[in-house]
Amino acid sequence: MVIIKSRQQIAELRKAGRIVAETYEVIRPHVKPGVTTAEIDKVAEEYIRSRGAIPSYIGYGALPAQHGRPAIPPFPATICTAINDVICHGIPSDKDRLRDGDIIGIDIGVHYNGWVGDSCVTFPVGTIDKESQRLIDVAKRCTEIGIERAQSGKALGDIGAAIQEYCERQGFSTVREYTGHGVGQSLHEEPYVFHFAQKGPTLKLRPGMVFTIEPMINVGRPETRVKADRWTVCTADGKRSAQFEHTIAITDGEPEILTVL
Repeated sequence: MVIIKSRQQIAELRKAGRIVAETYEVIRPHVKPGVTTAEIDKVAEEYIRSRGAIPSYIGYGALPAQHGRPAIPPFPATICTAINDVICHGIPSDKDRLRDGDIIGIDIGVHYNGWVGDSCVTFPVGTIDKESQRLIDVAKRCTEIGIERAQSGKALGDIGAAIQEYCERQGFSTVREYTGHGVGQSLHEEPYVFHFAQKGPTLKLRPGMVFTIEPMINVGRPETRVKADRWTVCTADGKRSAQFEHTIAITDGEPEILTVL
């Protein structure tokens, strides 16, 4: 069930989203060659807690083993880090030291006064090659296109169709297995937002809906694989991936981006 938010509730979501946006500004100077992802994680956690917020990802997502599937441990960190061929859900580590030419997606979620902010940014590390810069540019534009299509009265599926059309026209691909999602007092709510075209009718957008748009764009094929840690998702072909994400609210007019300063 999609939970429609009131203006007051959206105002609370906006406060949480602003803390996420502030955290990106705090960590930005640390995204450079020689720094580990664990160091960036520590900076992010310290800032989030200093603002009276709680990192949403720490302890998230644990599942017991069942039906032959291994258990999934709780996520152990404040941020998700995605270096180069990692698509999403990478775990910060003292062993992952950034190098000149890398790209890194950093996903941040917070709870503030019981409400969630959720966003992702892909950063260049030092000097990157032209293909990687173009990947970042296209991924960012895909998110912008998705937000532009998020209009009251339009179909939810219009978002993914527009993203896929632009992405593939640029020679890249969009990941299928991982989606955008509703945001409220929980990190993941309905609706689920696909970043590719779907067959048949889809949900009609209404004012008060709040969800993320977060296409994951690959240089190569859209297929994915999950590492043994049960969290880190990589491209199946080893090529690079980039992602941008915002939490937005549907209004009577233009969509409002909640995860900005």
